[in-house]
Amino acid sequence: MYEKVCKMLADQLGIAADTITPESEVVKDLGADSLDVVELMMTIEDEYGVTLPEGEVENVKTVQDIVEMMERLGK
Repeated sequence: MYEKVCKMLADQLGIAADTITPESEVVKDLGADSLDVVELMMTIEDEYGVTLPEGEVENVKTVQDIVEMMERLGK
């Protein structure tokens, strides 16, 4: 799952996947803005056929947070 999340982030943000760590903060470290975060969440929803809970999305700060959210959803 971690590798898939890294690839999605790298593709969307135009950065190298090998620069992303589980501790990387999506906004602060990877340079994403709020629109990037929304687009990423929409990509995850489309690709995995899930609906991400509003409250959980607001708590996503790091790459690991995204991975854990996906694991909780069983993807």
